[in-house]
Amino acid sequence: MKLIIQVPCLNEESQLPAMLADLPREVPGFDTVEWLVIDDGSTDATIDVAKANGVDHVISFTRNKGLAAAFQAGLDACLKLGADAIVNTDADNQYSAGAIPDLVAPIAAGRADIVIGDRQVMQIDEFSFAKKRFQRLGSWVVRQASGTEVPDTTSGFRAYSRDAAIELAVINRYTYTLESIIQAGKRNQAIEVVPVATNAATRPSRLFGSMWSYMRRSAVVIFRTYAAYEPLRVFGTLAIMLFFGAVVAFQPFLWDWILNGDRSGHLQSIVLGALLMLGAIQSFAIAVVADLIASHRAVTQRMHERVRRIELAAGIPPAQLVDEGADND
Repeated sequence: MKLIIQVPCLNEESQLPAMLADLPREVPGFDTVEWLVIDDGSTDATIDVAKANGVDHVISFTRNKGLAAAFQAGLDACLKLGADAIVNTDADNQYSAGAIPDLVAPIAAGRADIVIGDRQVMQIDEFSFAKKRFQRLGSWVVRQASGTEVPDTTSGFRAYSRDAAIELAVINRYTYTLESIIQAGKRNQAIEVVPVATNAATRPSRLFGSMWSYMRRSAVVIFRTYAAYEPLRVFGTLAIMLFFGAVVAFQPFLWDWILNGDRSGHLQSIVLGALLMLGAIQSFAIAVVADLIASHRAVTQRMHERVRRIELAAGIPPAQLVDEGADND
């Protein structure tokens, strides 16, 4: 059994030594533990520092493509390098590497497809009051959208089984954390949660410039991903709301017509009702079309999984793989 720990990086030459020093080389249940760094277009010496600190494999992008792309490229590389389980962690050393054995234990035991580290954000002193409340609200929304019970949905400290990694296809370009949970929930994958400790922050997060920017982007990701998997429910609900809104808007005109036989007034109600009814019809049409697109997406995703399995069987090497890291024998 091989475990590969992947670390997406962007200009992390100062952070990597301390983070890599904490990574384990032996984990119960696995014969081999290797490290992979995904260099997301760094302009500093991230690659050289990674190699100097014993990293086994390095994937390098010529330009910055974002966290989600780096994460997906890392999964693809880990699979092609023969990983039976994959752990993803952050280069800023936010997560305590001592929790990795607990993180992969459910996968090694064969009872989980994905294991997510719960930072227990309400107990992190460095998080502001607003950030803690938003994290709790965001996680609740993702739980409702995914049908899972993950308390810390933005945690990037995760472990994936080989099959779960093969099936995962992140479309969003901003972050993988929320989308991958919704995907896993809709695919009925077995998800477990383990509490993990965090280290003191060494630098501000680079994922977002402000809390409001993060909230806006996260909301878009959640809505887009949920709508992709449940389009009939999303747009059908909107159609029903617009329809009942139209019925309410028509009431003054209808009552005056029925009770008094007068159809000459209430122009504003008629116009508003007509607009809402038109919106309801359009939303229903969108729901039907989106549901057909979702069916096509499901077929496309199954094709993606089969192509990935064919590539793995054919022994195709990882893309953007640079010279191997230092020898750790």
